[in-house]
Amino acid sequence: MPIPFAKLHAAGNDYIAIDGRGLDRDWGQLSLEMSKLAFGVGSDGIVLVQEPREQAAANGAQVRMRVYNPDGSEAEMSGNGIRLFSKFVIDRKIALPGPGGLMVETGGGIRTVVPAMDDGKMVAARVAMGVPQFEPANIPVDVSSLGGASRVYDFPLEVGGRTLKITCLSVGNPHAVAFPDEPVEKFPLLEVGPLVESHPMFPNRINFEIVNVLSRSRIRARIFERGAGETLSSGTGSTAAATAAREHGLVDDEVEVVVDGGLLKISWDKTGEAFLEGPAVEVFEGVWPG
Repeated sequence: MPIPFAKLHAAGNDYIAIDGRGLDRDWGQLSLEMSKLAFGVGSDGIVLVQEPREQAAANGAQVRMRVYNPDGSEAEMSGNGIRLFSKFVIDRKIALPGPGGLMVETGGGIRTVVPAMDDGKMVAARVAMGVPQFEPANIPVDVSSLGGASRVYDFPLEVGGRTLKITCLSVGNPHAVAFPDEPVEKFPLLEVGPLVESHPMFPNRINFEIVNVLSRSRIRARIFERGAGETLSSGTGSTAAATAAREHGLVDDEVEVVVDGGLLKISWDKTGEAFLEGPAVEVFEGVWPG
């Protein structure tokens, strides 16, 4: 069965959006096939539209987003992906935002997306990312390797012949953040990233960010995504990187994150909830032959 789709990107983080309501497919396998550069569409994965589940709908969710990585695994949440998902949904009037924004069920909870519109189309959005979680069980991190620590904060992780001081947190999905002394451009992320992602202390694998702090309001990050490899940008990765920098007292409450694909903005409110702002661009539409 042919499947209509749209290709979108957010600061270079690209996803294939599909309206999967009423369809029964092996979405992980489809993501594996469609995400291939030479043999498929080429992407960092699929964002899939489904009807919200009963409990989420009762709590206000209008649509459900599922995220599949290029390796076929399912992710809990994507900060860039949810903006692209929301553009796909709003521009096609699958669901329209209410006074507070579009309410989206994700694997990391219900998220509110406030769109910026231009000539009837969504061009950017502000996403409520929830309150970042540092408790090991909520990330998750295998606590047997922590010696009873209540947080993974500057934890010395030995991988690839080097020791990284990592800070771990969840922003709806798991992240490990390191602040190397060298410029992130010189860091061997393609070699070290897979070793961190699949380290035994992370039972569900983990996303990995390396960060240079440029000022109190600006950081530079490179991102190795679980199931995808290095990406030009990541919304959850940028949120995690900025949040870890803030926890270390290195930045203030509004931070620009410079990634290879562009610029994302992170801020926090008085409750500690993080907010992500960035663009959403549709590249083209197509039909997968099925």
